[in-house]
Amino acid sequence: MSPAPPAAAPGVPGLDGLALDHIAIAVHDLDASAAAYAALGLEVAGEDEHITDQDVRVRALVAGGSVVELMAPLGPEGPVARFLERRGPGLHHIALRVKDIAAVLARLEGEGARLVDREPRRGRGGSRIAFVHPDFTGGVLVELVEPAA
Repeated sequence: MSPAPPAAAPGVPGLDGLALDHIAIAVHDLDASAAAYAALGLEVAGEDEHITDQDVRVRALVAGGSVVELMAPLGPEGPVARFLERRGPGLHHIALRVKDIAAVLARLEGEGARLVDREPRRGRGGSRIAFVHPDFTGGVLVELVEPAA
């Protein structure tokens, strides 16, 4: 039986249908990491993508309706490379799917949230994304994702 669709968040701009979009894992080696997740039953979904402004290559893996995004740095200077240097491989962020990312960012900024991105940028699959600073969410980096139309 499929899980019920996410409940809407009435009265909160941009959050209608709020849902977990994916969990992102920072890794050194996409192939080795993907093989480990394949052994657990996850399957590769689509082609790897290079996200230029983050200097990272991502590979999406799925199990049922859940997505795990593996991220490997392409060089030593990007945010994922710095994360791996400081903390090693592991959970990098959780991503929440939103209907209207601009409305969510405006509301959060109005509430004093610390944002990494004030304007959306390109994410995997042509989505629009923005990050909320971990200081606002108790230590967890949160990505907001507005899926491509």
